[in-house]
Amino acid sequence: MMRRLLAVLLTLLLAGCGSAPSGTSGFVGGDGTITRLAPDQRPPAPAIRGTTLEGAAWDSSSAAGKVIVYNVWGSWCAPCRAEAPALVAASRRTAEVAVFVGLNTRDLDTAAPKAFVRSFGVPYVNLYDPDGALLLEFSGQLPASAIPSTLLVDPQGRVAARIIGETTEATLVGLIEDLS
Repeated sequence: MMRRLLAVLLTLLLAGCGSAPSGTSGFVGGDGTITRLAPDQRPPAPAIRGTTLEGAAWDSSSAAGKVIVYNVWGSWCAPCRAEAPALVAASRRTAEVAVFVGLNTRDLDTAAPKAFVRSFGVPYVNLYDPDGALLLEFSGQLPASAIPSTLLVDPQGRVAARIIGETTEATLVGLIEDLS
């Protein structure tokens, strides 16, 4: 029952970006608000295990000891397209200390998100999460409530920050430097 309630709540939260994966009508985007948690207030991040857009398995334990940057996106989301170059640049600038992971959601198949990744030259892993199951793993801790959203996990494995809406390279690099 609790899992079903969480699924309904997540669906309502995700509905903020658009009423359908194929367009942006009805889009309600975030404003780039950043929430940072003090170290003693950071909840443990969930273990994330998923399948990449290419069909390979990925597990967050492979990034232990580094900052993990989870970016929730959809190929149909205009702000996601707008922020993609910033994410790519930040991932390259912080590659020594951070691992970026895209959480592709609400795309009905992998063709459009694969084209998005190719088009923007995204160098990091992207997990295919069409029904939001991976996002449910963050519920009750620091849930993403809009698309795009970005969650940062500190090297100790705790949820440390959230950005609701489009972000910038400078913001991401600054947050990562603060956490590493």
